[in-house]
Amino acid sequence: MAESNFLVGAVQFMDKIGVYDVVLPFLLVFVIVYAILEKSRVFGTEKVGEKEVPRKNLNSMAAFVIGFLVIASSQLVASISAFVSQLVLLIVLVVAFLMLVGSFTNEKDMDGFLSGPENKTIRYVLMSVMFLGILIIFLNSMMVGDVTWLEYAFNYLSASTNSSVLGSILLLAIMGGVIAFMVTGEKEKPEGGQ
Repeated sequence: MAESNFLVGAVQFMDKIGVYDVVLPFLLVFVIVYAILEKSRVFGTEKVGEKEVPRKNLNSMAAFVIGFLVIASSQLVASISAFVSQLVLLIVLVVAFLMLVGSFTNEKDMDGFLSGPENKTIRYVLMSVMFLGILIIFLNSMMVGDVTWLEYAFNYLSASTNSSVLGSILLLAIMGGVIAFMVTGEKEKPEGGQ
C-alpha cells in the first residue's frame, strides 16, 4: 500500500471533520452578510465619539444567525460549494486572459487597460461575457433532482423548440446587435463646451 502524502492526509482530515462542509461555507456567508449589513447600515448607526458608525453588535449577530441557517441546509451548502468552485475557475481564466494581454503590450500601453471612450464597446462586451459566465456557473451549481438548472433549461429548450426557430432568433439577435452598433456612434459634442 502506497503511503499518502502528508498534505493530502491533512486535507482529507479537514474534510472528515467538516471544515469544507460547515466551517468554510459558514465563514463565507458570515463575511458577505456582515459586509453588506455594515455598508448598508440596515440596523442603524450609533455615535462613537464624533463619528456615526454602524451597529456592529447587531450586524454581527444577524450575520452569525444567517450563516448558521445557511449551513443547516445541506442543499444550500452544496450549491455554494459548487458555485464558488466554478467561480474561482472563471476568475483564474480572467487572470490568464489578462496575463496574455499583458504579454503582448508594454507597461505604458497597459496604463488604464480598456479605459477611455475608444474601448467602451469592448468593456461592455467583456462585462456581458463575464455576467453570462457567472449566470451559467450559478445555473450549473443549482440542482433540480439529479440535474442542474442549466441542464433542465437546455433540455426544455431543446425539446420545445426546433432548430429553425432557434436559428431565426439567433439571426435576429445578431442583426439587432449590428444595427445597434452602427446606429449608436460617437456623439458629437457641441462647440463652446456646452
